[in-house]
Amino acid sequence: MILPKNQKPGLQKEKKMNSISIFADSEFDGVRIDKYLSVVFPDLSRSFIQKAIDCGNVSVNGKTVAKNYKLKTDERIEYIPLEPVKLEVKAQNIPLDIVYEDDDLLVVNKPKGMVVHPAPGNYENTLVNALLFHCKDSLSGINGVLRPGIVHRIDKDTSGLLIVAKNDIAHVKMSEQIKKHEVEKTYIALVKGIVKENQATINMPIGRSTKDRKKMAVNKKGKEAITHFKVIERFPKYNCTLLEIKIETGRTHQIRVHLSEIGYPVIGDEVYSNGKNQWNIKGQCLHAKSLKFKH
Repeated sequence: MILPKNQKPGLQKEKKMNSISIFADSEFDGVRIDKYLSVVFPDLSRSFIQKAIDCGNVSVNGKTVAKNYKLKTDERIEYIPLEPVKLEVKAQNIPLDIVYEDDDLLVVNKPKGMVVHPAPGNYENTLVNALLFHCKDSLSGINGVLRPGIVHRIDKDTSGLLIVAKNDIAHVKMSEQIKKHEVEKTYIALVKGIVKENQATINMPIGRSTKDRKKMAVNKKGKEAITHFKVIERFPKYNCTLLEIKIETGRTHQIRVHLSEIGYPVIGDEVYSNGKNQWNIKGQCLHAKSLKFKH
């Protein structure tokens, strides 16, 4: 059995006796089993997956394998999740830049370099750890113990504004607005090159990269993605341009992918600018400047 090409690998699973069975798609022929599972389960770290393999919790065609085992098309992978460790995400007294707060929600200005929520292998120094200290028990619980209050997120190395829900009603209402594209998000970005147009719209579908499954790319089979930008200032001396950006859709890495595709990658973006970073800036120069939504 081979997954349809228009379906994300790993989503078609059979759950039986707490195990998950997956059938390898042809595009992963020759790929290491640990790398493949890190694509199928993006919330799990590579080291966590390797630990599961070492514990014998991963088998191919009924036989346990090593973490360097290379898959063949149509092989059946069975994954038995490791027994969950009792998890208590601890509150940490980490300073927060709170832009707005009331009884229902707060808006936080997240710094570059801070992870939004904990994940296996990284349970400390995240935005959630800081929120638990600041809000105590006043956070929505819809997203579970690892993501209390988190309605949406931005990348670790992107700075800017995030909405945090303090109760489940606020969480549901804000999630509905985001899903319907009713939340207006404005970003600023410093990009490499002198952008000629004063303003323009990029309308290119985005999907998983066929060359690197951990990256996104402009893909004809991807989902609609629309990005509007206008020039704030050009810096010919440094060959860069400051842009204001508004997005109609919220695809993963949308702004970074779109700008890289038209030849103006975000400065400091190690993923979508071929690693070229003449100023050795850590993290992309991308900032979520403002949010507009209905309270």
